[in-house]
Amino acid sequence: MAEPQQMDLENDLSYNSDDDVVIIEESPTMNDVGIKAGKRKVNGEESPPARRQERLAERKKNEGNELYKNKDYREALKLYTQAIDLCPDCAAYFSNRSACYMMLGKYYEALNDAREAVRLDTSFVKGYLRVAKCNIALGDATAALSVLRQASELEPNNKAIREETTKAQSLIRCQEEVEKAKAKADYRTAIFHLDRALDQAVGCRSLKITKAEYLVFLQRYADAQEMVNEILQYESGNADAIYVRGMCLYYQDNPEAAFNHFQHVLRLAPDHQKARDVYKKAKLLKQKKEEGNEAFKKGNFQEALNLYTEALAIDPLNKHTNAKLYFNRATVGFKLNKYELATEDCTAAINLDEGYVKAYLRRAKCYQLLEKHEEAVRDYEKVTRLDRNQEHKRLLHEAKIELKRSKRKDYYKILGVQKTASDDEIKKSYRKMALVHHPDRHANASDKDKHEHEIKFKEIGEAYSVLTDAKKRAMYDRGQDINDHDGGFGHDDIDPNQIFQAFFGGGHGGYTFGGHNAGFQQAGFPGNGFGGGGFPGGFHFQFG
Repeated sequence: MAEPQQMDLENDLSYNSDDDVVIIEESPTMNDVGIKAGKRKVNGEESPPARRQERLAERKKNEGNELYKNKDYREALKLYTQAIDLCPDCAAYFSNRSACYMMLGKYYEALNDAREAVRLDTSFVKGYLRVAKCNIALGDATAALSVLRQASELEPNNKAIREETTKAQSLIRCQEEVEKAKAKADYRTAIFHLDRALDQAVGCRSLKITKAEYLVFLQRYADAQEMVNEILQYESGNADAIYVRGMCLYYQDNPEAAFNHFQHVLRLAPDHQKARDVYKKAKLLKQKKEEGNEAFKKGNFQEALNLYTEALAIDPLNKHTNAKLYFNRATVGFKLNKYELATEDCTAAINLDEGYVKAYLRRAKCYQLLEKHEEAVRDYEKVTRLDRNQEHKRLLHEAKIELKRSKRKDYYKILGVQKTASDDEIKKSYRKMALVHHPDRHANASDKDKHEHEIKFKEIGEAYSVLTDAKKRAMYDRGQDINDHDGGFGHDDIDPNQIFQAFFGGGHGGYTFGGHNAGFQQAGFPGNGFGGGGFPGGFHFQFG
């Protein structure tokens, strides 16, 4: 913060001493302190006690002025106070001490001294100006304008009066803009105008507290706490500052400490409506969250989901607590097999807290169950960046394997069996599907349909070939590429006709229909009426 500009001091009384000679020069405040104009000389006799006090008071003031010029305001303040004690009816002494208080940032004390100065001397224009400056510094522009009007009546052409009037009017405009922005809940704009106001009202605690409150609404909790803590150092019982600090604690998910602050505010100011409202809201939020947790523990998942939903509607601004509520509701959705809902809630939690590891883990699991493997890998990668441990590395590795698997043919899905299917279940499924999709059965279909069944028949053969071979199936389950010939085998050269013949019998290599009807009839195909039981033209099916 820039150092405040030094206030002008009063030098209304000046004394020159030469042995017993006391010279008193005329000043605008002489009549107020009972000093007559002109000079007075006392030779060989002690001065009257009152005159000695006045002389000593002036010396104290002059010493204070020197300290003030050297920016030693605390020591200057002591000397001005001594001068006032010696001569309590001198407006200049109060005015100078007021200036000193202003330099120390003690604007209330400065205002009291400035008011006393103009009470002692109602024609003291500099005193009125000082009152106005204090009012502006304390954010009371209306009071400042009232005082400046009085000063203007005494000196209509005074430039300093016009300057302070302009400052007071500017402060009023800033305060009006703050109110407009507040009405729209546009707290960024409100803070912009508050900063302009605080350029003038440097000692206004209420404006600083208002800014701190709006910083809370913008989730800038550290900045808000710093502002109110500074105020509480000087005014520990400021209810508004304690309320704002309680808000910071509440929104940073420290409810118990927040409750203590709100209770303290209500003891200091029982009618503090803001503290009463947020305290009520904070207690309800805590209650609903705990009720949801209890329902979840008891296995009442739908009830828990409803309670978490109710809790989320209480205070949309509570970022930290709502992130936990979204995650809890995602956990419930997962238990209810509502993976899309769980994914959405995890995303909402992450949007509120981008470092929420548990939410990333839960969402990654949901993505895997929804077969969104690329998204799952991205989440696990984020988790390993946030918390690099062995378990997270393992999960990422497994997710990458699942991603690799997802980009190849899913043999289990092709055969319509589970990953835990036995050999008998695999054979049963193969038999059923091979009979459905065998190309000979679709010889009279359109070229498009023929092609689709040919592709399907080949895929069924590949799936059967891999899943009934223990070694191949193990490699496939581990995510290894079955096409990798370095692994000892591949499936590009698998002939689905041979697999079909081997499965259903017939013993002929390069399985040919037409003239060799035994295997075909054994497989369950009826005779087709073309002689010899084969398909017309002696159809021979072979994949390139």
